[in-house]
Amino acid sequence: PPAPGAAPAELRFRDVRFRYAPDLPPVHRGVTFTVPARGMTAFVGPSGAGKTTIFSLIERFYEPTAGSVLLDGRDLGAWDLPELRSAIGYVEQDAPVLSGSLRDNLLLGAPDATDREVRRVLRTARLDDLVARLPKGLDTLVGHRGTKLSGGERQRVAIARALLRRPRLLLLDEATSQLDAVNEAALRDTVAEAARTTTVLVVAHRLSTVTLADRIVVIDAGTVRAVGTHDELVAADPLYAELAATQFLTATG
Repeated sequence: PPAPGAAPAELRFRDVRFRYAPDLPPVHRGVTFTVPARGMTAFVGPSGAGKTTIFSLIERFYEPTAGSVLLDGRDLGAWDLPELRSAIGYVEQDAPVLSGSLRDNLLLGAPDATDREVRRVLRTARLDDLVARLPKGLDTLVGHRGTKLSGGERQRVAIARALLRRPRLLLLDEATSQLDAVNEAALRDTVAEAARTTTVLVVAHRLSTVTLADRIVVIDAGTVRAVGTHDELVAADPLYAELAATQFLTATG
């Protein structure tokens, strides 16, 4: 695993083209963007625009059909796969929480983490209040598939689990399940806090997350349509302005 304090990673897509099979239409038709080390980058766009496929390419579940993806200036193909994947934390929608204790869930990817490190990620993920309320704290059993936790709590447990591995790049496919205001604010705070020390990429389904992002990449029909902050894009890009006006509710997926 990366050493404590491993530097956040820089990511670059250069004219990436991709299709899942030769007889299928292209998903990406020349995607180019740069994500500097540290901070939060949100990807938004209509359903089917190719947002989630970006994450699959970063993790090398697929190779680009053309173009290149670079991490710290090195083509992903030149990375040793276990080394690459150990540098990446990935949190999917409806992230699984396993039966067992909260501690078991957190230590899944980092069994040797110290109590101090666990306390640090609990703070970052805004879970310290939850742990204080639970009857046995970290040793409380969370139920089959985390049924004793709310959707927002499960999402934050998954982020804490990923952060405990000290990733240099955190990929977050934001849950679309309706969160109450308290959980939504906590999730937003968690992502913003993580972005202070690592490079965070979010496929965003919520306007509240996107407005916090350092940069927003608008993907449409397999290309990057615009990059900017929320205020810049509302003024400059009609598609983004329309998505923002509908709170992205039409843009899940």
